[in-house]
Amino acid sequence: MSVRRADSLGGRAAIVGIGATEFSKDSGRSELKLAVEAVGAALDDAGLTPADVDGLVTFTMDTSPEITVAQAAGMGELSFFSRIHYGGGAACATVQQAALAVASGVADVVVCYRAFNERSGRRFGSGVQHRDPTAEGTALGWNLPFGLLTPASWVAMAAQRYLHTYNLTPEAFGHVAVTDRRHAARNPAAYFYEKPITLADHAASRWIVEPLRLLDCCQETDGGQAIVVTGAERARDLPRPPAVIIAAAQGAGRAQEQMTSFYRDGLTGLPEMDVVARQLWRTSGLAPADIDVGILYDHFTPFVLMQLEEFGFCGPGEAADFVADDALPLNTHGGQLGEAYLHGMNGIAEAVRQIRGTSVNQIPGAARTLVTAGTGVPTSGLILGTDGG
Repeated sequence: MSVRRADSLGGRAAIVGIGATEFSKDSGRSELKLAVEAVGAALDDAGLTPADVDGLVTFTMDTSPEITVAQAAGMGELSFFSRIHYGGGAACATVQQAALAVASGVADVVVCYRAFNERSGRRFGSGVQHRDPTAEGTALGWNLPFGLLTPASWVAMAAQRYLHTYNLTPEAFGHVAVTDRRHAARNPAAYFYEKPITLADHAASRWIVEPLRLLDCCQETDGGQAIVVTGAERARDLPRPPAVIIAAAQGAGRAQEQMTSFYRDGLTGLPEMDVVARQLWRTSGLAPADIDVGILYDHFTPFVLMQLEEFGFCGPGEAADFVADDALPLNTHGGQLGEAYLHGMNGIAEAVRQIRGTSVNQIPGAARTLVTAGTGVPTSGLILGTDGG
């Protein structure tokens, strides 16, 4: 897809299987084992076998190589394998890559997967432990000496500016946390099942980096999630209702860095997500009013508000009220704040469940879902819909 014109990918591929491990704080097994379990569950859900798979896509940050997963899962020859960079920004792009492969005939069945022990193993929230001698490491070097060492500290810079610009208080962010936890409380797969919170709980949680409190920050999770993609025609012959990929996009903005794009003209928005939004709307022919459910990447609450504004659901500075009014069903699985932090892949699975009509927080008549990937980094997004929808 070009940032200047619509593409022809929409409607040519669909998600036909989803599968996950349990979400925990200590899985007790390797990341490879988690990946294979999730892949197997997704194939079972799709009514397919490992022998049907000829493509795999994951994140550059994943420790389980495609060929190793293929071998451990009992797959045969692969004609396509790919990895997407930029952490959580890769989530929806894995599905885009799979759809491109299927639509072009490079592969027939592609599985996207992500598996990690992010709580019991490497904890991304702990921040920078060392700086590699790379261009990306050099960019970080402008901020580390001033104490900006963690993802929360990087996001706090933009969050503080957002509050100042629109004359808001940190309660604005609390509406996202409360909404996510309300949905998680009804989701047995969620870590915070039966544990809703109030705005008062949000305000009482401890500071992490002002203006971010503990309940503004996503959890750390061990687990795996897999997604099965195949052609739209084949999808109709499989057991589950397909979630058709109506549009898929990646985006990087001008002066883009990883989480530290502080030298842009402003800090109150997410230009990379604006690139994704323009492409998704252009290619799908849809508008915000056409979306039934939003599954928005929520590693930190302020960036959910900014995403709603970038996609045009509301005006600049209006997203907190938009969320408080429940104007759009949001993160019905509980999000990464409430269900699990799987780098956004569990959000894609929830979007599929909404299309199938099987979510524990099902929105009646949901026919189109918007899914986004990581924010503050080069990112990606999807619009999924019912067959023919």
